[in-house]
Parts: sequence; C-alpha cells; structure tokens
Amino acid sequence: MGFIFSKSMNENMKNQQEFMLTHARLQLERQLTLQNEMRERQMAMQVAWSREFLKYFGTFYGISTIFLTAGAIKQKKPAFLFPIVPLSFVFIYQYDLGYGTLLQRMKGEAEDILETEKSMLQLPKGMITFESLEKTRREQSKFLMDK
Repeated sequence: MGFIFSKSMNENMKNQQEFMLTHARLQLERQLTLQNEMRERQMAMQVAWSREFLKYFGTFYGISTIFLTAGAIKQKKPAFLFPIVPLSFVFIYQYDLGYGTLLQRMKGEAEDILETEKSMLQLPKGMITFESLEKTRREQSKFLMDK
C-alpha cells in the first residue's frame, strides 16, 4: 500500500514540476514579449520625434539658407555662406534618422560590436551578483541607521 501511495505522490510531484516549468516558461515568454513591445514603442517615438524635429529645423534651415545666400550676394561677402555648412550636416543627419537608413546602419554596427568587440561591453567589476547587492544594501542600511 505504501508503494502505491508513494507512486501516486511521485506522479503528482512530476505533474506539478511540469506545470511549474510550463508556467515559468509562459511567464518568461510574456515578459520578453512585453519588453520587446516597449522597445519597439520607444524606437517609434524616437523616429517620430526626429521627423517632427525635422519639420521645424527644415523650415529654419530653408529660411536661413535663403537669407544667408541673399545677404552674401547683396553684401558681396561669401563669408555669409559658411553657417550653411554646419546647418546642412544637422539637417542631413535628422533627415537620415527620420526617413533614411540611419537606424538600419546603427543596428548593423551594434550587431558587429556584439559579435566582434564583446570586451567593450563588459561592466566594470564584472556582472552584478546577489552578494554584491546585499553587501551594498547592508552598507547603505548601516549608513541610514547611523544618521
């Protein structure tokens, strides 16, 4: 009778472990999906911000270019055209970020760094551990208690 009872307990324990594993996996998948969804929304906001900024900066750039060119012609001083050069770089960068391929190029460069330059990504003093967090927490707790 003890054998039947222990066999039933082992079966129940095995089923419980499988259920817990399935539940943990489902929870992890949901968490990863949520994190990816948040990342995508943040990236979309960044691109939208860049496009909106481009509208205002493009207007400023266009008006500035017209007036600087007119001033250079009227005053016969080509020095008035020099501010157009740095303004052009900012305009091109914003256009590339909002409508061009800058994000794809950045993604490719990031993937290359992850594959070939892994040492650049290491944290100072290595990965954070539970022990290091507890040590810091205890030190802060002592510091707050002493005050």
